Amino acid sequence: MSILLNSSAWKKTQRHYNDIHNLSLSAEFKLDSQRFNKFSLQFDDILYDFSKNIINDKTLPCLIDIAKQANLVEKRTAMFAGEMINTTERRAVLHTALRNRGETEIYFQKQNVMPAVLKMLAKMREFCQQIHSGTWKGYSNKKITDIVNIGIGGSDLGPKMVSTALKPYAIAGLNIHFVSNIDQANIVETLANLNPETTLFIVASKVFNTQETMTNANSAKRWFLQQAPDIAAIQQHFIAISTHTENVNNFGISEANMFEFWDWVGGRYSVWSAIGFSVALYVGMDNFEELLEGAYAADQHFCTAPLEKNIPVIMALLGIWYNNFFEAESHVILPYDHSLKFFADYFQQADMESNGKSVDRKGNPVDYHTGPIIWGQPGTNGQHAFYQLMHQGTKLIPCDFLAPAQSHYDLPEHHDILISNFLSQPEALMQGKTVEAVKQDLIGKDKYDNELVASKIFTGNKPSSSFLFKKLTPKTLGSIIAFYEHKIFTQGIIWDINSFDQMGVELGKVLAKVILPELKNDNIINSHDSSTNALINKYKQLR
Repeated sequence: MSILLNSSAWKKTQRHYNDIHNLSLSAEFKLDSQRFNKFSLQFDDILYDFSKNIINDKTLPCLIDIAKQANLVEKRTAMFAGEMINTTERRAVLHTALRNRGETEIYFQKQNVMPAVLKMLAKMREFCQQIHSGTWKGYSNKKITDIVNIGIGGSDLGPKMVSTALKPYAIAGLNIHFVSNIDQANIVETLANLNPETTLFIVASKVFNTQETMTNANSAKRWFLQQAPDIAAIQQHFIAISTHTENVNNFGISEANMFEFWDWVGGRYSVWSAIGFSVALYVGMDNFEELLEGAYAADQHFCTAPLEKNIPVIMALLGIWYNNFFEAESHVILPYDHSLKFFADYFQQADMESNGKSVDRKGNPVDYHTGPIIWGQPGTNGQHAFYQLMHQGTKLIPCDFLAPAQSHYDLPEHHDILISNFLSQPEALMQGKTVEAVKQDLIGKDKYDNELVASKIFTGNKPSSSFLFKKLTPKTLGSIIAFYEHKIFTQGIIWDINSFDQMGVELGKVLAKVILPELKNDNIINSHDSSTNALINKYKQLR
């Protein structure tokens, strides 16, 4: 048995689970008028309500003991101090330095990283001012009207999610587009309605050799050069976000047009870096720095708030509670804000790529569940898709609901309907509907039978947490993103896994490089398993 499962804190929590796992949430609310006050926290304009979870006064102390036995506080300090907590790749994890808005010096290998971070932010601001003022022009002396971000993974999902969320803050006259999929439809359809004279491409790749990104970038370059007067025009229309100057220069982009980030910035945590440059261009550098401010405030909360009052820690511990004790297999994120339509996608990568691991930090197979399946969709669309399973299915699916009290738009009847659903769905999941209530509803109706009654019963007692915030501002968004990041970190510490490598991404890519040359001719292939051989040969027949 692993150290985790054999720890006194884990065994104590298991005994507690055995005692209360059938606890009735509806009954708990009736018994305790202070339940909401006990199990909710306020942070700036953000209210975090976790009172609709299957917990009582003893649950959090048990879970906090697990975090303490995992040395969470010490390991949190190590991350912020720039220690190499990504042990397999021998890297520090310092995305928090990118949003450090205080006077604190942050060191990596005995060197303060903040001067380089601040220099990069200043360079981003200067470039943004040139684009927004129109002093930066394309090869035909026209202003830039369209930004195309070419990346994949964190170099795409982060900027896309944040830009979409902050669309109400967009600079007038600027449009933004995202290309990530190697499927040619993505790049072809994006370029179809663009004018090369007014388009700026941002190519985001750490070493400037990511297959998908560079294939798309080269296609964009060919499209551009078909209409540009000469190759020198690339300097007015292509920007690189990279750590590799030589590869950037070989592509044709000058060092002046290169924005650097660092080896201690992981891809899925990189939106705070120059990877977020497309965000800064789209909504303005002031708003981008407000995003950083929000994340920095959340960082300070994570580092200083007691564990029992610490929002990301409680988020993480509730996840441990359901994942490891209730054996829930997934967790759903449900933003009731159309601007957050990519929020669940973003944290699907951030969480599953971070904590989708099956060995501990010493390389031993784990004997407990690690990261859950993360999924979701904006409300109210999801209500007409998968909520049926959440309400009446056989799976326990813990939920996070998120909503702004104020909209950026002026159709109040829409917002009231939206928020009424945001409020009612967690209540319905918790309360359910009894057989007696169903029969009462059917009194006076035409004949009904047991089958109809059974189909209308909701067992309830489905757990959820809710974030209600004043308005989706850059600062609020930054704080919420950082809360989820720290939740992921905390869970990784408890599970004793490395949340900052992603070896599982590589194997399929390696095999794809073997198969790619085999697709260059019409020869029959028999070098793989029978299924793969058959699929390759059928593809050659059909293409």
